[in-house]
Amino acid sequence: MRPSRHALPVRTAPALLLSLLLALAGTLVVTGATAADGASDGVSTRQRQLRYLGCEPGPIDGRAGRMTQAALIRFQAANGLRQSGRLDTTTRQRLSSTKRIACDRRPVPARSGTGRRIVISQTQNWIWLVEPGNRVTLQAGVVDNPSKLRPGSYTTGSKCGRPARVRTNTSTSGSVNLDHFVRFAPCGIGFHRIPTQRRSPYAQIHPDWWLGTDFDASHGCIRLSARTAKRVWDFTAAGVNRVVVLR
Repeated sequence: MRPSRHALPVRTAPALLLSLLLALAGTLVVTGATAADGASDGVSTRQRQLRYLGCEPGPIDGRAGRMTQAALIRFQAANGLRQSGRLDTTTRQRLSSTKRIACDRRPVPARSGTGRRIVISQTQNWIWLVEPGNRVTLQAGVVDNPSKLRPGSYTTGSKCGRPARVRTNTSTSGSVNLDHFVRFAPCGIGFHRIPTQRRSPYAQIHPDWWLGTDFDASHGCIRLSARTAKRVWDFTAAGVNRVVVLR
C-alpha cells in the first residue's frame, strides 16, 4: 500500500514524539499549579464563611490547618452534623444553606427547661448563660469530659465540705491554677478557666481555640476561656444557680 502523502518521514518521528512529551509535561505542571491555587482559594472562601458565622477559623490563609478543622467541628456541632472536622458534601451544603446555624448564635436546647440557668451540651461542647425569658447573655465553647459528669440537673454551691467558689483554685497535683472556679457537682467538679501553669511561662495548658471541640478532655470540670470563666463567676455571684447538663 502506498504511503499517504500526509505521513511524516520516519526520521522525524522521534523528534516529534519528544516535542509532544515536553508539551504534555508542561501542560501538566501548569494544570497542577492552577489546581493548587484553586484549592487554596476554596479553603479561603470557607474560612471567610466560618469567620462570618462566628466559628473562629483563625487567619484567612487558604490552609486547612488545625484551627480551620476546629472551626468546622464547631459549625458541625451547631448544625447537628457529624463532627468530623472535614469539609464533606453535607457540611459544604450546610455552609451555603439559608438554614445554617451560626456557631456563636446557637439556640438554647429545648430540653434544658426554663428560668435562670446555665446550660451545658456535652455533644456540642457548648455552654449558655440564660436569664428569665430564655434570654441568652453569653454562649461559648467548652472542654469537658462526659465520662466524668453525667447529664442531669445540678446547683452551684459547696459540695463535700469544699467551698463553692475559689477565685484562684489549684489542681490536686498543685501544678496548675484553676482560676474563677465555681463548684456545681460532687465533689470537685466545677467551671474554671483553662488551667494555667503555676511556673514560668504561666501559660494555659491548651489554646482557646480547642474549646468547642473534642481535641482534649478535662478531668471532669468544664474548662472555659478566661473571659467566659469571669462571666460565669459573675453570673453565679448571688444565691444558688441551676446548672443543666445535657448529653
